[in-house]
Amino acid sequence: MDTDQLIRTLAADNAHQARPVGVVLALSLLSAAPVSVVLFLTILGVRPDVMTAMHNPFFDLKFVVTLALALSALTVSLHLARPEAGPRGWIWLLLIPLGVLAAGIGSEMMLPQRLPMMTRLVGHNSRVCLSAIPLISLPLLVAALIGLRHGAPTRPALTGAIAGFLSAGLAATLYAAHCTDDSPLFVATWYTLAALAVAAVGALAGSRMLRF
Repeated sequence: MDTDQLIRTLAADNAHQARPVGVVLALSLLSAAPVSVVLFLTILGVRPDVMTAMHNPFFDLKFVVTLALALSALTVSLHLARPEAGPRGWIWLLLIPLGVLAAGIGSEMMLPQRLPMMTRLVGHNSRVCLSAIPLISLPLLVAALIGLRHGAPTRPALTGAIAGFLSAGLAATLYAAHCTDDSPLFVATWYTLAALAVAAVGALAGSRMLRF
């Protein structure tokens, strides 16, 4: 091979560099989102009083919490997709939604309540919450793991668990539009348990799919 041919070959290789993992992850999630939306609309749908509920700050708080979880997990997962990256200094981002929830619970406690605390905690949709969020999150979890495979995570189980939190946060954002339990106590209990279940599945799948 002469010098000119070598230069052309190297230039061609450089022009076909792999896409950054962030781009691939975003495209994967965007491709899976319609599947989760269809699942949500088919199985659950938006609560009928959503326009009235939007005037309740605790209804709005649910979306702040779920989106905070999704964005925090997205940031951490992209960091962990880098070679030799560890959780130190980054995992604390997952405390942001917990802090928002704690503030919401504190605010609710200072207001007069018609229902006892345990009634607000248990709610009316705990079983639906525990099943719906994991179900809606499955397409998103698969997409997140596929996207993160384009990185080089050295902690595949942990990265998979964070991908689980990412997909659970997005799925919970959809579910929140259906859920009629707006108490932060309900969200802190049942949304958290559902997200932990998805994270466990993500850790198990990630330990195999993300092995570098």
